[in-house]
Amino acid sequence: MLTAPPLYAIIPAEGVNILNFWQDFLRILDISMEKPELYGWFHLLSLGLTVAFTVFLCLWSKGRSHGQIRKMILVVTFVVMALELYKQINFSFSYEGGIVFDYQWYAFPFQFCSTPMYIGLLAGLTRKGKVHEAANAYLATYAIFAGICVMLYPSTVFIDTIGINIQTMVCHGTMISVGVCLLYSGYVKLEHKSILKAMAVFAICVALAATMNEVAHLTGLLERESFDMFYISPYGQPSLPVYSLVQAAVPFPLCLIIYVCGFSLASYLILLAAMGIQALGRKIKGAKPVKQTSAQPAV
Repeated sequence: MLTAPPLYAIIPAEGVNILNFWQDFLRILDISMEKPELYGWFHLLSLGLTVAFTVFLCLWSKGRSHGQIRKMILVVTFVVMALELYKQINFSFSYEGGIVFDYQWYAFPFQFCSTPMYIGLLAGLTRKGKVHEAANAYLATYAIFAGICVMLYPSTVFIDTIGINIQTMVCHGTMISVGVCLLYSGYVKLEHKSILKAMAVFAICVALAATMNEVAHLTGLLERESFDMFYISPYGQPSLPVYSLVQAAVPFPLCLIIYVCGFSLASYLILLAAMGIQALGRKIKGAKPVKQTSAQPAV
């Protein structure tokens, strides 16, 4: 991680009440804890709460109108956005010797796992139509995939700050909860073409990330900061396990196509699993119980 000089000079806090207040506020946001262990108590608690919230949303969604589902998506999205704002503040400010603002570009909120925040806002604010359906299909496929990956293996996102650990678990956990709710309630149709709608959204997100990476390179930002949206920048050291091998072997444009196809396949498996569960449920529900025609002899 590269560290840039502060964007603003240190502001002396001694004797200035407002600055003292902000120092205390920043310290509260930065309360530390021991870094959670993989499948330790904090991780298991987060998994349990995610399952509980997913069940709650599925039960709540029964008989709900489209408007109520949209409001639920908006409420969850606003919570996630508020937590993301906290994260940005926590990473950007320090208070030793005064308040220092130094934005950490590596934490710019446009990674794969950040996209449900924006797509959720789009899904909640739009009404029935192609854009609305595509946004919800994305939340019910790609977002679930992203959430599952982090919730099952969060070792790279856990740090020693309580608030950030809570933020990352809430954000990734709600990806699963909202997505499963959309599938369970039938708000997102369990049909093969749903993945095509979601794939269009993902391709746009990847294109935006690639554009941001190119702009960062052309403006010289990469000379001062670490900036790699979706971890696909051709100018940095690849950090995604499989993608790094692909990037070293093929031209960048083809690499992006493989990236989109690979993530789309994984997300399609989410949709196929939901379709399989639905088919199994219908089969079980439609099976007629065997009627007992005569009394059983007593033993």
